Amino acid sequence: MRNTVLSYLFLPLFAGLSFSLSAAPNPAPAPAELTASAVATPATVAHTTRVNLNAADAPTLQKELNGIGKAKAEAIVAYRDAHGPFTSVDELLEIKGIGNAILDRNRDKLTVE
Repeated sequence: MRNTVLSYLFLPLFAGLSFSLSAAPNPAPAPAELTASAVATPATVAHTTRVNLNAADAPTLQKELNGIGKAKAEAIVAYRDAHGPFTSVDELLEIKGIGNAILDRNRDKLTVE
């Protein structure tokens, strides 16, 4: 019985210690500990490509833009074929299924040339 009582007393103690150790923040490395791999170089910085709405085909639009699937990409190309080249990125709002949320998510990726 004494072992059972002790286990009931120590179990919360060890569980709390375990949780506190796993939740403790990692200390920041000292400047001397930084290695070359931890420093961002121009080669490691992600390069975002801009998509030209007047030149991109449907698969490119689908691959590069967030929230644009096959149907919407084909609708963009069809709109461009029917109405001529885009004059601004905001003209995408004329296409059914493309709203402000999708346009705002992709605005920095789009260009009109």
